[in-house]
Amino acid sequence: MTRSGEDGHQEEQFLHAAEACELMIKFIKRGYELLVVHGNGPQVGNLLIQMEEAALKVPPFTLDACVAMTQGSMGYMLENSLVNALARHGIEKDVVTISSEVLVDRNDPMMKQPTKPIGPFFSHYRAKQLMAEHDWQMIEDSGRGWRKVVFSPKPIKILAVGSIRRMVEDGAVVIAGGGGGIPVYEATNGQFVGVEAVIDKDHTASLLARSVKADLFVILTEVDIVYYNYGTPNPEPLSKITIAQAKQHLKEGQFPPGSMGPKIVASIDFVEGGGKEVLITSAEMLEEALDRKTGTRIVRK
Repeated sequence: MTRSGEDGHQEEQFLHAAEACELMIKFIKRGYELLVVHGNGPQVGNLLIQMEEAALKVPPFTLDACVAMTQGSMGYMLENSLVNALARHGIEKDVVTISSEVLVDRNDPMMKQPTKPIGPFFSHYRAKQLMAEHDWQMIEDSGRGWRKVVFSPKPIKILAVGSIRRMVEDGAVVIAGGGGGIPVYEATNGQFVGVEAVIDKDHTASLLARSVKADLFVILTEVDIVYYNYGTPNPEPLSKITIAQAKQHLKEGQFPPGSMGPKIVASIDFVEGGGKEVLITSAEMLEEALDRKTGTRIVRK
C-alpha cells in the first residue's frame, strides 16, 4: 500500500487499497472465500520515525504496539475500500478486520539475532548515520537500499484463529494477521506479553492458511513468476515445482532470506502442513496466474 518512491500519504494508500480490493473481487467472483494478510513495513517504519521525532513530547510506543496500530489503520483502509468495491459489483458480504495477536516462543533462536528488515529504505550514508546515532542494526536489502533489522521469530499460533475460521466459513472476508501479527509470548504465569519483534507476514499467512484449511494459498510479490538463477544472464522461470525441489533450491541459495526465501519457506510449510497448492505471482498478473498462464505453483509432488 506504500510503493517505492512514494511518501505513504493516506490518499496514496487508499488508492492502492482500492486497487487491491479489485483483485479480491476477482477471487470472490471465482467462488473463493477470502482471508487476507497484508504487510506493514513502510507504515511501521514511518510510525517509528514519527515517534522518534515526538519522543520529547509524547511517550513512544513499543514495536508490538506499533504493529497493532498499523493493523487498525491499514485494516480500516482495506475494509472501507472492499465494502465499497463489493457494493459497486453488487456483492453482499461482510468485511471484518481482526486485531491479531500471534504467539511466539521467547526462546526461539531467531530472538537472538535481528534479521527482519522493516521500515523505509535508506542510502548507505544515511544508514551509517542511523547506526551510529541510534545503535540500529541495518542491512543492505536486495539492492534497493539499507533498512533497519529486528528480531523475527516464527509464529506458533494465532490466538483468535477459531473466530477467524468461523467468520471465513460464514462467508465474511476477513483481514487478519496484518504485518505478521502482534507478537506475544506466554509468560510463566500463563499471561500473554507483547514483545518487540516482527513476525514475517508470509509465515503468518501460511499458518493462517493451514489453520483454516485453505484450498489455495496465494502470495503476491513483485515478480510474475519465480526464477531459478534470478538476476543472472540465464534466469529460468519456474512454473511448477515440488516441495522437494523448493527445498533443494533453498539449499543452493537460489532464494535469498531477504526477498524470496521467506515466501518459499512459507509455501513449503503450507503444503507440508496439509495444504494443496501455493501460487506465487504479481498483482498485475494475478488473473492470468489463476488461469495457469503464468505464476509459480508449489505442490507436494
